[in-house]
Amino acid sequence: MVASVLERPTLVLNRNWQPVGVATVAKALTKVWNESARIVDPADYQQYSWEDWSQLRPADGDLMIQTRRFPLRVPEVVMLTKYDRLPSNAVTFSRRNVFKRDKFMCQYCGAQPGSDELTIDHVLPRAQGGTSSWTNCVLACIDCNSRKADRTPEQARMPLRSEPVRPTWRSLYAARGARIESWPRFISESYWNVELAE
Repeated sequence: MVASVLERPTLVLNRNWQPVGVATVAKALTKVWNESARIVDPADYQQYSWEDWSQLRPADGDLMIQTRRFPLRVPEVVMLTKYDRLPSNAVTFSRRNVFKRDKFMCQYCGAQPGSDELTIDHVLPRAQGGTSSWTNCVLACIDCNSRKADRTPEQARMPLRSEPVRPTWRSLYAARGARIESWPRFISESYWNVELAE
């Protein structure tokens, strides 16, 4: 139970109250302990240092961690004390992010067999000069990837379900797909209308 609570997402704001990321509760509490962040109470926007927060007693129904000496409320939002710029919105090209973009689905047959049965396929095969990029890589199940081999989708008569594109999601706000009830007070609705990734 404690381990799962420590892995819950915590929204990270910069000093201008702009969302800049998501951290686990464990990382957020470490930042507060190290005085590089303060906890923000979503109910009244009051900020708390580690000492202040540790003296608050959780109300009935509050998510908490039982430490050796006292119960500690789980923070939902923290504000950095020394960081005030927004990170880049560019999504890094990686195997993990291709899986997220393609929703763990074969882009040829639509199967969702599980990550162990999915591979990265080069639309224009490397043997024909294709590169590893957002616009040339898609997920394919093992069967489809074997059937397509070193051919283009047209050559193999295997049309793609959708064109591969660079994602436009905001990778900051996705911590394992979770959405915390208080976060809309800090994140505009438009952020909830985009794809989420870590």
